[in-house]
Amino acid sequence: MAVSREQLMTAAIQHLNRDPTASMAELAEAVGISRATLHRHFTSREELMVALGQCAYDQWERVQLAAGVTEAVSGSPPEIERALAALLTGLIEIADEYGFGLTDHAMLVHDELDRRAQALEERELALFAAAQRAGLLRADLPVRWVSSTVYGLLVAVRESLRRGDIARRDVPRLVIETFLHGASHRGDS
Repeated sequence: MAVSREQLMTAAIQHLNRDPTASMAELAEAVGISRATLHRHFTSREELMVALGQCAYDQWERVQLAAGVTEAVSGSPPEIERALAALLTGLIEIADEYGFGLTDHAMLVHDELDRRAQALEERELALFAAAQRAGLLRADLPVRWVSSTVYGLLVAVRESLRRGDIARRDVPRLVIETFLHGASHRGDS
């Protein structure tokens, strides 16, 4: 059976989400191909992880574009709030599909991926700062902390779904509510 690079990457993503530490041999077995065939497509696990990282970052960028992140920075508070909700919802989908990549070492230390992640994060930082100025997010928190909070929520999504702690249909509401309102009930009266 001939397996295309895209099919191989899709199967690898599915397996890595179940077992993020899978070796190339385990990935080849999970895909149903030999290690030699896998190595014809990717010479190393790092090369595979970088290719998967590029795909994840392509999706991250598409989510930002669809959410109107750049345009919302100079928009009204309702436009900023809509962009925030759309961004968070889109990021949830990416975290669900590429969850293993949120904490994979190769994706965290590869120079090209790091530069791309920083550029994508800068767009979001601008949106979060605009949300702070508009009174939608707390202005007393460093904007990078706000961004790190989103990242932490995405890791929580991955782990909660993996363990079956939450229903997939509840994830967008849980993330948006937690991000915008926290876990405290103060002020809910």
